[in-house]
Amino acid sequence: MKARLPKGFGGGGAGNLQQLAMKAQKMQKEMDTLTGELDEKEYAATSASGAIKVTITGKPEVKNIEIDSQIVDKDDVEMFSDLIIVALNEAIRAASAERSEKMDALSAGLNMPGLF
Repeated sequence: MKARLPKGFGGGGAGNLQQLAMKAQKMQKEMDTLTGELDEKEYAATSASGAIKVTITGKPEVKNIEIDSQIVDKDDVEMFSDLIIVALNEAIRAASAERSEKMDALSAGLNMPGLF
């Protein structure tokens, strides 16, 4: 009795492996390019109705924090700190979501059952 391979496997032998390797190399180059682009991209988020604005890069690293002087109250440093954390976390979420979305779209072209 002959073993049956899943549809799309077999009949190509080394040619299929070579095509798969070439496709994987191409995808790796595209992922490296995309990673570089996303690392340099900037994301901004605000809190307190725009009184605090945080800008990060896709690495993610904080690049800039803008604070409206009207919300600075020396008696309420804890609230001030919380507002900065909210803006930072939102900017990081935006960067992570885009990175994940773009990487998923890129790797969708490689169909290897059991691996992806």
